[in-house]
Amino acid sequence: MKKPVLQNDAFLADVEKARRETDRLHLWWLGQSGFLIQWQGRHVLLDPYLSDSLTTKYAATDKPHVRMTERVIAPDQLAFVDVVTSSHNHTDHLDAETIRPIFARNARLVMIVGAANVAFAADRLKLPRERLIPIKTDASVHVPPFTFHAVPSAHESVETDEQGQPMHIGLVLSAGPWNLYHSGDTVSYPGMVERLRQWPIDVALLPINGRNPERRVPGNLSGEEAVQLARDIGAELVVPCHYDMFEFNTASPEEFIQAAEATGQPYRVLENGERLTL
Repeated sequence: MKKPVLQNDAFLADVEKARRETDRLHLWWLGQSGFLIQWQGRHVLLDPYLSDSLTTKYAATDKPHVRMTERVIAPDQLAFVDVVTSSHNHTDHLDAETIRPIFARNARLVMIVGAANVAFAADRLKLPRERLIPIKTDASVHVPPFTFHAVPSAHESVETDEQGQPMHIGLVLSAGPWNLYHSGDTVSYPGMVERLRQWPIDVALLPINGRNPERRVPGNLSGEEAVQLARDIGAELVVPCHYDMFEFNTASPEEFIQAAEATGQPYRVLENGERLTL
């Protein structure tokens, strides 16, 4: 099993070290689609999955979730989080075994979820609905010093609830002069680029595990498609994710790297636990 570049105490030490650089934006890849964002000493967790809940759940099935990389940090060690987000209801993006310990350690923690998913998330996490902040399509939520803007995602297709709110969302996170786009699970769809070009995207965090019907799970962008989307929305930098977690649902970043270099799209491939500073 792969080891993160920074793990446990070494990871926490790097987070503490980065706090001294208050004029810079820092992000760490936590595995799958999980990222920690730090700006001016405040912290956001995007889609964290820091448990073995899926490995345990599917251990005795014909779709085992064999883990490829050790977790970066235990969730109960994250005692400094201000905001946590969930892009949709799949467990690797909404994991009770990750999120409940984080709530237990952070009394002022708030959670942002798509408006269509509030009831489901509250039930899974066993939290009162008032602890969750719903965000609607093309609307914003401000939790100083961050602002979040919701954009529909298409986990194969754009699905909505009875009120027309998407079941899968991406978030544009604005922090000071920077805009980060975290797509959650998605493929491209008509109108997506036009929505995202409202913001000058500094970093796009995009899945690259692709679509394979044999996996029997909804698919995502391939490496080449992630690069193309980054180019289409004018992203200054693209970072791949959603690979190296489960053996049955992963991809090599080589296709992504080759496409980025062939087209001149700036990119950065992170290892689990590694920091990127803007």
